[in-house]
Amino acid sequence: MDVAVGSENPVKRTAVERILPDATVVSVGVDSGVAEQPWGREETATGARNRATAALSDTDADFGVGIEGGVADRTEPEGLWLVMWAAVTDGETTAFGDGPSIRLPAAVAGRVRDGEELGPVLDDRLGREAVAKREGAVGVYTDGRVTRTDALADAVAGAFGLFLTDRYDSR
Repeated sequence: MDVAVGSENPVKRTAVERILPDATVVSVGVDSGVAEQPWGREETATGARNRATAALSDTDADFGVGIEGGVADRTEPEGLWLVMWAAVTDGETTAFGDGPSIRLPAAVAGRVRDGEELGPVLDDRLGREAVAKREGAVGVYTDGRVTRTDALADAVAGAFGLFLTDRYDSR
């Protein structure tokens, strides 16, 4: 099975490889078609779909995978929450899965609400570079108990389920 991931972020590729260890996985730099900092579940899922579709169309792969992280404001429970979506397409059908969602601390949420992107905010607060290409926000705020790769792999597994099992009625 050949799979194209619509991102050059190594964490996203590793998440797909973890779920499909026997697949040939390639990374393809594509545009998500949404804001650099997707806002809300809908925009984040749209970015994942766009990446999956573009990755498939740019390659001869059997499947395109798009993974997108974003933030969503909620009133109950209150706060700004990290959200993540994966989309998988074979060119005819697209399936989705989402990963864990965690509340962001007020100081981080304030900066993101003011227009900054979550990754650079974390880099600044932690005094490091490329947190998004390592443990990600979920790793930071779970003290490494769940890494970004872990979280994204869960989303990818959920999205690939439709293609990997015959237990879905909708196909």
